[in-house]
Amino acid sequence: MSRSFVTLKPGLQTCVQELPGRIGFLEQGFPLSGPFDSWSFRQANLLVGNDRDAAALECQFVGPTLKLDADCLVAVTGGDMRPTLDGSPIPMWTTVAAAAGQELALGAAMTGARAYIAISGGIATEPVLGSRAVFHQAGVGGRALVPGKVTPLGDATADRTVWTIPEESRPEFSRDKTWVVEALAGPNDDWLSPDTVQTFFSSDWRVQAKSSRTGIRLTGPEFAFSERATNKNADHGQDPSNIIDHGYPMGAVNLAGQTPIILVNDAPSTGGFINPFTVASAAFWKLAQAKPGEVLRFRRVDRDEAGVLRAALDMLTRPEVLQRA
Repeated sequence: MSRSFVTLKPGLQTCVQELPGRIGFLEQGFPLSGPFDSWSFRQANLLVGNDRDAAALECQFVGPTLKLDADCLVAVTGGDMRPTLDGSPIPMWTTVAAAAGQELALGAAMTGARAYIAISGGIATEPVLGSRAVFHQAGVGGRALVPGKVTPLGDATADRTVWTIPEESRPEFSRDKTWVVEALAGPNDDWLSPDTVQTFFSSDWRVQAKSSRTGIRLTGPEFAFSERATNKNADHGQDPSNIIDHGYPMGAVNLAGQTPIILVNDAPSTGGFINPFTVASAAFWKLAQAKPGEVLRFRRVDRDEAGVLRAALDMLTRPEVLQRA
Protein backbone atom coordinates (compact mmCIF):
# COMPACT_ATOMS: atom_id res chain seq x y z
CA MET A 1 0.00 0.00 0.00
CA SER A 2 1.46 3.35 -1.00
CA ARG A 3 1.94 6.00 1.66
CA SER A 4 1.72 9.74 1.04
CA PHE A 5 0.40 13.10 2.19
CA VAL A 6 -1.58 15.78 0.36
CA THR A 7 -0.82 19.48 0.68
CA LEU A 8 -3.95 21.45 1.59
CA LYS A 9 -2.16 24.72 2.34
CA PRO A 10 1.51 25.08 1.33
CA GLY A 11 2.72 27.65 3.84
CA LEU A 12 5.59 29.86 2.71
CA GLN A 13 7.97 28.00 0.39
CA THR A 14 7.75 24.69 2.24
CA CYS A 15 10.31 22.40 0.60
CA VAL A 16 11.62 18.85 0.79
CA GLN A 17 15.19 18.77 2.08
CA GLU A 18 17.69 15.98 2.69
CA LEU A 19 21.24 15.63 3.99
CA PRO A 20 24.02 15.89 2.99
CA GLY A 21 22.44 17.77 0.10
CA ARG A 22 23.44 17.72 -3.54
CA ILE A 23 27.12 16.73 -3.49
CA GLY A 24 29.50 16.94 -6.44
CA PHE A 25 27.78 19.45 -8.71
CA LEU A 26 29.09 22.83 -7.58
CA GLU A 27 31.17 23.23 -10.73
CA GLN A 28 27.97 22.86 -12.77
CA GLY A 29 26.23 25.61 -10.82
CA PHE A 30 24.10 23.44 -8.49
CA PRO A 31 24.40 24.40 -4.80
CA LEU A 32 24.41 21.93 -1.93
CA SER A 33 20.91 22.89 -0.71
CA GLY A 34 19.75 20.66 2.17
CA PRO A 35 18.16 21.82 5.45
CA PHE A 36 19.27 25.23 6.72
CA ASP A 37 18.99 24.17 10.39
CA SER A 38 20.43 20.66 10.35
CA TRP A 39 20.22 20.38 14.16
CA SER A 40 16.42 20.65 14.24
CA PHE A 41 16.09 18.66 10.99
CA ARG A 42 18.03 15.67 12.26
CA GLN A 43 16.26 15.59 15.61
CA ALA A 44 12.88 15.54 13.86
CA ASN A 45 13.95 12.47 11.88
CA LEU A 46 15.25 10.68 14.97
CA LEU A 47 11.92 11.17 16.73
CA VAL A 48 10.01 9.22 14.04
CA GLY A 49 12.53 6.40 13.63
CA ASN A 50 14.08 7.62 10.38
CA ASP A 51 17.73 7.86 9.49
CA ARG A 52 18.69 11.30 10.73
CA ASP A 53 19.53 12.47 7.19
CA ALA A 54 16.30 11.23 5.56
CA ALA A 55 14.19 13.58 3.45
CA ALA A 56 11.79 15.76 5.46
CA LEU A 57 10.07 19.15 5.14
CA GLU A 58 11.54 22.57 5.87
CA CYS A 59 8.94 25.28 6.57
CA GLN A 60 9.85 28.95 6.73
CA PHE A 61 7.95 31.68 8.59
CA VAL A 62 4.50 30.11 7.94
CA GLY A 63 3.95 26.36 7.94
CA PRO A 64 1.72 24.14 5.78
CA THR A 65 -1.45 22.12 6.33
CA LEU A 66 -1.08 18.48 5.27
CA LYS A 67 -3.59 15.62 5.05
CA LEU A 68 -1.95 12.33 5.96
CA ASP A 69 -3.04 9.39 3.79
CA ALA A 70 -1.60 6.68 6.05
CA ASP A 71 -1.03 5.92 9.72
CA CYS A 72 2.36 7.36 10.63
CA LEU A 73 4.53 9.01 13.23
CA VAL A 74 5.21 12.71 12.87
CA ALA A 75 7.52 15.13 14.66
CA VAL A 76 7.83 18.90 14.44
CA THR A 77 11.00 20.68 15.56
CA GLY A 78 12.72 24.03 15.01
CA GLY A 79 10.83 27.34 15.18
CA ASP A 80 7.56 27.22 17.10
CA MET A 81 4.74 27.21 14.53
CA ARG A 82 2.15 25.92 17.03
CA PRO A 83 1.44 22.57 15.30
CA THR A 84 -1.98 20.95 15.54
CA LEU A 85 -3.44 17.59 14.55
CA ASP A 86 -7.10 17.86 13.51
CA GLY A 87 -7.16 21.22 15.26
CA SER A 88 -5.79 19.98 18.61
CA PRO A 89 -2.35 21.24 19.70
CA ILE A 90 0.47 18.69 19.64
CA PRO A 91 3.86 18.97 21.38
CA MET A 92 6.97 19.87 19.47
CA TRP A 93 10.24 17.92 19.87
CA THR A 94 8.14 14.80 20.60
CA THR A 95 6.91 11.79 18.60
CA VAL A 96 3.21 12.03 17.72
CA ALA A 97 1.14 9.13 16.36
CA ALA A 98 -1.19 10.21 13.53
CA ALA A 99 -3.90 8.24 11.76
CA ALA A 100 -4.76 8.16 8.09
CA GLY A 101 -7.04 11.05 7.19
CA GLN A 102 -5.83 13.39 9.91
CA GLU A 103 -4.64 16.92 9.15
CA LEU A 104 -1.36 18.29 10.43
CA ALA A 105 -1.27 22.10 10.43
CA LEU A 106 1.44 24.61 11.28
CA GLY A 107 0.92 28.35 11.66
CA ALA A 108 3.19 31.38 11.73
CA ALA A 109 6.51 31.09 13.57
CA MET A 110 6.21 32.47 17.09
CA THR A 111 9.89 31.85 17.81
CA GLY A 112 12.60 31.19 15.24
CA ALA A 113 11.98 31.27 11.51
CA ARG A 114 12.05 27.67 10.27
CA ALA A 115 10.35 24.48 11.43
CA TYR A 116 10.91 20.90 10.31
CA ILE A 117 8.34 18.14 9.78
CA ALA A 118 9.55 14.54 9.72
CA ILE A 119 7.20 11.67 8.90
CA SER A 120 8.02 8.01 9.54
CA GLY A 121 9.37 6.37 6.41
CA GLY A 122 10.77 9.66 5.14
CA ILE A 123 9.75 11.52 2.00
CA ALA A 124 10.24 9.37 -1.10
CA THR A 125 10.34 11.85 -3.97
CA GLU A 126 12.58 10.96 -6.91
CA PRO A 127 16.22 11.97 -6.32
CA VAL A 128 17.67 14.48 -8.79
CA LEU A 129 21.46 14.55 -9.23
CA GLY A 130 21.78 12.24 -6.26
CA SER A 131 19.56 14.07 -3.78
CA ARG A 132 15.95 14.79 -2.88
CA ALA A 133 16.94 18.25 -1.59
CA VAL A 134 14.99 21.00 -3.35
CA PHE A 135 16.71 24.04 -4.87
CA HIS A 136 13.46 25.92 -5.32
CA GLN A 137 14.73 28.88 -7.35
CA ALA A 138 15.87 26.64 -10.20
CA GLY A 139 13.36 23.84 -9.69
CA VAL A 140 16.12 21.30 -9.07
CA GLY A 141 14.73 18.35 -7.14
CA GLY A 142 11.23 19.83 -7.43
CA ARG A 143 9.74 23.03 -6.07
CA ALA A 144 7.96 24.25 -2.96
CA LEU A 145 4.70 22.53 -2.03
CA VAL A 146 1.51 23.69 -3.76
CA PRO A 147 -2.15 22.95 -2.90
CA GLY A 148 -3.23 19.49 -4.04
CA LYS A 149 0.27 18.13 -4.40
CA VAL A 150 0.60 14.45 -3.41
CA THR A 151 4.01 13.66 -1.89
CA PRO A 152 5.05 10.00 -1.54
CA LEU A 153 6.43 8.53 1.67
CA GLY A 154 8.76 5.59 2.16
CA ASP A 155 8.01 2.46 4.15
CA ALA A 156 8.06 2.96 7.91
CA THR A 157 9.25 0.55 10.58
CA ALA A 158 6.76 -1.03 12.99
CA ASP A 159 8.34 0.73 15.98
CA ARG A 160 5.78 3.06 17.60
CA THR A 161 7.92 4.25 20.52
CA VAL A 162 7.12 7.79 21.60
CA TRP A 163 10.30 9.79 22.11
CA THR A 164 11.11 13.32 23.15
CA ILE A 165 14.17 15.55 22.88
CA PRO A 166 15.09 16.86 26.35
CA GLU A 167 15.16 20.65 26.56
CA GLU A 168 18.88 20.77 27.27
CA SER A 169 19.55 19.01 23.94
CA ARG A 170 17.42 21.31 21.78
CA PRO A 171 18.56 24.53 20.07
CA GLU A 172 18.13 27.53 22.36
CA PHE A 173 16.21 30.21 20.48
CA SER A 174 16.95 33.89 21.03
CA ARG A 175 14.58 35.61 23.46
CA ASP A 176 15.88 39.15 22.85
CA LYS A 177 16.10 38.95 19.03
CA THR A 178 19.90 38.88 19.20
CA TRP A 179 22.01 35.91 18.10
CA VAL A 180 25.67 35.25 18.91
CA VAL A 181 27.13 33.62 15.80
CA GLU A 182 30.54 31.96 15.77
CA ALA A 183 32.73 32.98 12.81
CA LEU A 184 36.33 32.71 11.62
CA ALA A 185 38.49 35.37 10.03
CA GLY A 186 39.38 34.61 6.42
CA PRO A 187 39.96 33.72 3.74
CA ASN A 188 40.22 37.39 2.62
CA ASP A 189 40.38 39.27 5.94
CA ASP A 190 43.69 40.83 4.89
CA TRP A 191 41.76 42.87 2.28
CA LEU A 192 40.20 44.84 5.15
CA SER A 193 41.89 47.25 7.53
CA PRO A 194 42.77 45.73 10.95
CA ASP A 195 40.32 48.14 12.62
CA THR A 196 37.52 46.96 10.33
CA VAL A 197 38.21 43.32 11.21
CA GLN A 198 37.87 44.28 14.87
CA THR A 199 34.70 46.26 14.15
CA PHE A 200 33.09 43.28 12.46
CA PHE A 201 33.44 41.20 15.62
CA SER A 202 32.31 43.97 17.97
CA SER A 203 29.28 45.40 16.15
CA ASP A 204 25.59 44.61 15.77
CA TRP A 205 24.54 43.41 12.30
CA ARG A 206 20.86 43.52 11.45
CA VAL A 207 19.30 40.88 9.17
CA GLN A 208 17.71 42.48 6.12
CA ALA A 209 14.30 41.51 4.75
CA LYS A 210 16.01 40.59 1.45
CA SER A 211 17.48 37.46 3.03
CA SER A 212 16.85 33.89 1.94
CA ARG A 213 18.37 30.43 1.66
CA THR A 214 20.77 31.94 -0.88
CA GLY A 215 22.18 34.64 1.36
CA ILE A 216 21.63 36.50 4.64
CA ARG A 217 22.04 40.22 3.91
CA LEU A 218 23.24 42.39 6.77
CA THR A 219 23.13 46.07 7.68
CA GLY A 220 25.87 47.51 9.88
CA PRO A 221 29.01 49.66 9.95
CA GLU A 222 30.91 50.53 6.77
CA PHE A 223 34.02 48.63 5.81
CA ALA A 224 37.46 50.17 5.36
CA PHE A 225 39.94 48.37 3.13
CA SER A 226 43.63 47.58 3.34
CA GLU A 227 46.35 48.58 0.89
CA ARG A 228 46.00 45.17 -0.73
CA ALA A 229 42.42 46.00 -1.76
CA THR A 230 42.96 49.58 -2.88
CA ASN A 231 46.26 49.13 -4.72
CA LYS A 232 45.84 45.96 -6.76
CA ASN A 233 46.19 44.69 -10.30
CA ALA A 234 43.41 45.62 -12.72
CA ASP A 235 42.38 41.98 -13.17
CA HIS A 236 41.00 42.04 -9.63
CA GLY A 237 38.33 44.58 -10.60
CA GLN A 238 37.70 48.21 -9.81
CA ASP A 239 35.91 48.21 -6.45
CA PRO A 240 37.99 47.43 -3.33
CA SER A 241 35.69 44.48 -2.61
CA ASN A 242 36.34 42.97 -6.07
CA ILE A 243 38.79 40.12 -6.46
CA ILE A 244 39.64 37.81 -9.32
CA ASP A 245 37.02 35.03 -9.42
CA HIS A 246 37.67 32.37 -6.80
CA GLY A 247 35.81 29.73 -4.80
CA TYR A 248 33.44 30.72 -2.01
CA PRO A 249 33.35 28.61 1.16
CA MET A 250 29.96 27.68 2.60
CA GLY A 251 29.13 30.31 5.21
CA ALA A 252 31.36 32.95 3.64
CA VAL A 253 30.58 36.55 4.55
CA ASN A 254 30.67 37.78 0.97
CA LEU A 255 31.32 41.51 0.66
CA ALA A 256 29.61 43.13 -2.34
CA GLY A 257 30.64 46.78 -2.06
CA GLN A 258 29.48 47.68 1.44
CA THR A 259 26.83 44.96 1.81
CA PRO A 260 27.90 41.78 3.61
CA ILE A 261 25.96 38.70 2.50
CA ILE A 262 26.41 35.39 4.32
CA LEU A 263 26.38 32.68 1.65
CA VAL A 264 24.28 29.75 2.82
CA ASN A 265 22.67 26.56 1.48
CA ASP A 266 21.49 27.71 -1.96
CA ALA A 267 24.33 30.17 -2.62
CA PRO A 268 26.77 30.23 -5.56
CA SER A 269 30.15 28.64 -4.95
CA THR A 270 32.34 31.07 -6.88
CA GLY A 271 32.52 34.72 -7.86
CA GLY A 272 34.46 37.95 -7.82
CA PHE A 273 33.90 39.41 -4.34
CA ILE A 274 36.06 39.03 -1.26
CA ASN A 275 35.06 36.84 1.68
CA PRO A 276 36.72 38.36 4.78
CA PHE A 277 34.96 36.05 7.26
CA THR A 278 33.31 32.62 7.37
CA VAL A 279 30.54 31.48 9.71
CA ALA A 280 31.30 28.20 11.49
CA SER A 281 29.13 25.32 10.27
CA ALA A 282 27.92 24.65 13.82
CA ALA A 283 26.35 28.15 13.86
CA PHE A 284 24.34 27.73 10.65
CA TRP A 285 21.21 26.80 12.60
CA LYS A 286 21.26 30.29 14.15
CA LEU A 287 21.28 31.90 10.70
CA ALA A 288 18.32 29.70 9.76
CA GLN A 289 16.31 30.80 12.79
CA ALA A 290 17.11 34.54 12.74
CA LYS A 291 14.22 36.60 11.37
CA PRO A 292 14.57 39.82 9.35
CA GLY A 293 15.12 42.73 11.72
CA GLU A 294 16.91 40.60 14.31
CA VAL A 295 20.57 41.18 15.21
CA LEU A 296 23.65 39.01 14.70
CA ARG A 297 26.73 39.50 16.86
CA PHE A 298 29.76 37.58 15.64
CA ARG A 299 32.08 35.82 18.07
CA ARG A 300 35.54 35.10 16.70
CA VAL A 301 36.67 31.49 16.83
CA ASP A 302 39.55 29.62 15.25
CA ARG A 303 39.51 26.37 13.27
CA ASP A 304 40.08 24.25 16.37
CA GLU A 305 37.14 25.72 18.26
CA ALA A 306 34.95 25.51 15.16
CA GLY A 307 35.77 21.80 14.97
CA VAL A 308 34.91 21.27 18.64
CA LEU A 309 31.56 23.05 18.15
CA ARG A 310 30.77 20.90 15.12
CA ALA A 311 31.60 17.68 17.00
CA ALA A 312 29.40 18.74 19.92
CA LEU A 313 26.50 19.46 17.57
CA ASP A 314 26.94 16.06 15.93
CA MET A 315 26.54 14.36 19.31
CA LEU A 316 23.22 16.18 19.82
CA THR A 317 21.82 14.72 16.61
CA ARG A 318 22.41 11.04 17.37
CA PRO A 319 19.86 8.49 18.67
CA GLU A 320 21.45 8.57 22.11
CA VAL A 321 19.88 12.00 22.69
CA LEU A 322 16.34 10.57 22.63
CA GLN A 323 14.35 10.02 25.82
CA ARG A 324 11.12 8.07 26.21
CA ALA A 325 8.21 10.48 26.55
